Amino acid sequence: MQQLLLKSLYLVAALRYPRFRPDLRYFVRDNYFARISQFRFWKADFVTKKPYKVIEFYGEFDQEVRYAMPFAYWHHLNGTLKQTIAAKNTRPFYFFSPDHLEKHDKRVWEAGYGNYSIPNMTHAPTYDFSKWARVPFKQHYKNELFVYGKPLLVIANKYNIEWDKPPINFLDIPALDRLINGLKDRYQIIYNRPLGGQIVLDNSEIMDLGEHVWLKTNHPDVLLMNDLFEQHCHRVDNFNHLQLMVYANCDRFISMHGGTAALASCFGGINTLLSHPGGGFEHDFDEYTNLFPALSGARILHAKNRDELFRYVEINY
Repeated sequence: MQQLLLKSLYLVAALRYPRFRPDLRYFVRDNYFARISQFRFWKADFVTKKPYKVIEFYGEFDQEVRYAMPFAYWHHLNGTLKQTIAAKNTRPFYFFSPDHLEKHDKRVWEAGYGNYSIPNMTHAPTYDFSKWARVPFKQHYKNELFVYGKPLLVIANKYNIEWDKPPINFLDIPALDRLINGLKDRYQIIYNRPLGGQIVLDNSEIMDLGEHVWLKTNHPDVLLMNDLFEQHCHRVDNFNHLQLMVYANCDRFISMHGGTAALASCFGGINTLLSHPGGGFEHDFDEYTNLFPALSGARILHAKNRDELFRYVEINY
């Protein structure tokens, strides 16, 4: 029965989006099926409204931020959330959960596919926000600890394998140097690139960019998130907790494609993100316009290359 319905929904996707490539229609189909699958919970969600929902996710962090966390928060607001289950060190993201279990030691990117228990579980041209609610990270984690003489600006970089290829979306040292020189007089810059062991990894191997030592030598006024973690380890539960506290005090972000960009989009303000065409389906479905701003109301500036990123930053920061 499920396979027949999936085939029928693929046909609907093909008729509605004839210009999409065949492989993109599978994402549309899966989103249709995930939404239809929610009908069987209608009575539990809208009539009895008792805590029953157990939400488990251990796929890519990007998908968790965009789909799983807002779904869980909706159930919290609805009074129907019973438990959340995710990877290690994720409790700060699920601060609202009555029972959060950190079960998984590793993220499995394939876990997001064929998972129809969460609506909006894959890329799509449109989203159903009926069981999706912004998680108020900024309001919950805003603090007096990470307050400086100048407004904060976070550069959230990454340097890892992407789609089994060498790094694509990242800022190298010359790019960092240009950005920092242009911004350091107006902002207190915090540089964030988590290292192995600080976050739970998936299939994206973290590589060595060598910028941390370079930053300490050439831009000692830039604060490193790794150093902040060492300084405040007794005040935070883990590295994710630190990120949330720092980000909550920030209104200007520069981030990279993937989970880095998704998290930076959860705190309002302006997030200029670098995402090269040809990598990721966000481009095909225009998700930097129809989904990322919904995460917090942030203004999302999508740069398709470094030169475009530099222009956005020069104009808006």
